[in-house]
Amino acid sequence: MADTVSPEFALDESDERTVLRLTGDWTVQHVQDVDDALREISAQSPLRLDVSELGQLDTAGAYIIDRTLRASGAAEDGKPDIIGVHPTAARLIAQVHAVSAPAPEAPAVDRGVLALLERTGRGFMDIIGETVATLAFLGETLVTVARLLLQPWKLRWTSIVSVMEEAGLDALPIIAFLSFFVGMVVAYIGATTLRDLGSEIFTVELIGYSELREFGVVLTGIVLAGRTNSSFTAQIGTMKMRQEIDAMQTLGLKPMEVLVAPRILAMLIMTPVLAFVATLAGIAGGIVVGWLSLDINPGVFIERLRSTVPLDQFWVGMSKAPVFGFVCALIACRQGLNVGGSVQSLGKATTTSVVQALFAIIALDALFAIFYMELGI
Repeated sequence: MADTVSPEFALDESDERTVLRLTGDWTVQHVQDVDDALREISAQSPLRLDVSELGQLDTAGAYIIDRTLRASGAAEDGKPDIIGVHPTAARLIAQVHAVSAPAPEAPAVDRGVLALLERTGRGFMDIIGETVATLAFLGETLVTVARLLLQPWKLRWTSIVSVMEEAGLDALPIIAFLSFFVGMVVAYIGATTLRDLGSEIFTVELIGYSELREFGVVLTGIVLAGRTNSSFTAQIGTMKMRQEIDAMQTLGLKPMEVLVAPRILAMLIMTPVLAFVATLAGIAGGIVVGWLSLDINPGVFIERLRSTVPLDQFWVGMSKAPVFGFVCALIACRQGLNVGGSVQSLGKATTTSVVQALFAIIALDALFAIFYMELGI
């Protein structure tokens, strides 16, 4: 390997424009020797660059030279004013300049009326596009599930049972626990309000209607939206990031049949079970409050509940459960399949999945309420 010559420079201010004359090899081995001296240069005008006696040059040397030229106001367009001939100097300095140039300032945010209307329009079109894509995925899912139900030997029972355990049985304790305390809260609120009217006994009806019709199934849907949706989206999204889904398709397997359908069917089966347990736990919380605070014997509580609250209120709540479970699984699977190749896209898809599921549950519950009100139930 040939010996390198230490880099040196000199300033020639005899011309109308200051010339920076470079000699020696400006490479990473020795460029630090002139770094401090170059930082002290304070040219009054943009520098010209004389490379007639310049030896070897690498990116480290080109960076130091570009930094000096930029500090003097030269080479703002990445093309320095060069004197002499060098095989790589001009090209290498221009490349380093392009890479190390500071990022352009962000454009000022337009806060006028037209900009507001534009952002509103873009947001509305995004909502329309998301709705259309979700409906398309819904149709594909329904077709896939219906085809598998007509051909049950193609169902992946191992996957279905595994999802039933993971998303159903494992969620049973937390749903029962939360519903129990929600029932206690509702009973306490009812007892406090009705005591002023001397009608504490009607706390039984309050617990019966609220738990059978609303709280049991809605609380189940909210827990599934936070727990199961994030799990499904993360699982499928991770497979998408690792290109496992692409490998699956290469083997002739359909992701809709292998990943989506088992989760849909498992949630259709387990959500009514979870809602039933949540309803019982909420009623149990009301019984505890009635017994301890209102002196209502549990036997009297249950008998009054059976005689004053119609059974159709129970079926109103249970009719919502499969719909909530289906919607949660549908949103989770779709967002999981939309994950790209980055971790950021996985986090965004998981957040979107949970938010969309929560919104869908509350909106569907409102639609169910309007529907049953029109039916007089």
